[in-house]
Amino acid sequence: MKILVATEKPFAPVAVQGIKEVVEAAGHELVLVEKGTKADMLAAVVDAAGLIVRSDKVDKEVFDAAKQLKVVVRAGAGYDNIDLAEATAHGVCVMNTPGQNANAVAELVMGMVVTLIRNNYNGTSGTELLGKTLGIHAFGAVGRNVARIAKGFGMKVSSLDPWVKDEAMEAEGVTPVHDIKELYKNQYVSLHIPATDQTRRSVNRELIELMPKNGVLINAARKEVIDEDSLAEVLEARPDIRYVADVKPDNADVLKEKFGDRVFFTPKKMGAQTSEANINAGLAAANQVVAHLKDGFNRFQVNK
Repeated sequence: MKILVATEKPFAPVAVQGIKEVVEAAGHELVLVEKGTKADMLAAVVDAAGLIVRSDKVDKEVFDAAKQLKVVVRAGAGYDNIDLAEATAHGVCVMNTPGQNANAVAELVMGMVVTLIRNNYNGTSGTELLGKTLGIHAFGAVGRNVARIAKGFGMKVSSLDPWVKDEAMEAEGVTPVHDIKELYKNQYVSLHIPATDQTRRSVNRELIELMPKNGVLINAARKEVIDEDSLAEVLEARPDIRYVADVKPDNADVLKEKFGDRVFFTPKKMGAQTSEANINAGLAAANQVVAHLKDGFNRFQVNK
C-alpha cells in the first residue's frame, strides 16, 4: 500500500530516511510531497492508504480525493489542521503523536520567558525566575515538561487540569489548582490547552486581568485560545502585563507597534522545530500508520 508524507515544512532528512525505513520494512511504498501545493497533495493522495502531515490542512477536499485512505497521522500533538468530522464521515482514523515534541516546546517556553524578562538582552536590568510562581494551564506532556524545567529555575509551580489526578501532579512537585481564576493569579501563566469549541477565545480579559503586577502570559498552544481583542485591551490598561507566544496572533503588528518589547512572538510556530522533535514525531507517525494498516492500531485516535 502507498503511504504519503505531505509536508509544507519538510521533516529533517534523517527523519525522512527513518520514515522510509519503517514504511518499506512493512512492505509499503513511501511517497514524499515536500514544499508542495494543495494541488500536489490532492494528486498524490488519490491512491494513498496512509497520510502523514505536520501542520498541513487536511480538509473535505482532501478526504473526497483520497478514495483509499484509511489513516491520517499528524506528526505532533495539535490536530486542529485536520477536519475530524470529515475524516469520520469518510471512515478515516485520525491520530496524533502526543509527547514527541513535548520537551522541545517546553524548552522554547522557558527560553522565550528568559528572553522577555531579560529585556531582549538589551543591556538593561531584568528580573529572575527564582521563587516566582508559574501556573500551567493543562498538565499534558508539554505541561509536565514545562513544570520540570521551571522547577529547575526554582519556580513554584501549580497547574489546572481536570483530567489529571491531584496525586499525579503532587508526585511531580506541582500544586493542583481546581479554580481557573486561582490559576491566573500566578505571576506567570503558561497555556497548553488545545483549540476546541470550548477553549477558543476562552483566555480573555477577565482572566488576564487577574494576573498580579508584572504578570507574564505565555502561549505555546494555539492562537485561537486567546481572545486577541481582550489581550490588546489588557495590555493597554495594564502597562505591567507582558505577553509572549510561539504563535503569532492575527493582530501581531498592532500589538508590536503599541506595546514594543512587552510582547514577543516567534515569526512562525517554532515549538517542535528541533532535530530531535522532528525525528521523534516523524518516526512515531510512521510506526502508527504502519500499525494501523496492519492490525487497526488506534491508541492515539482523536476522531470518532
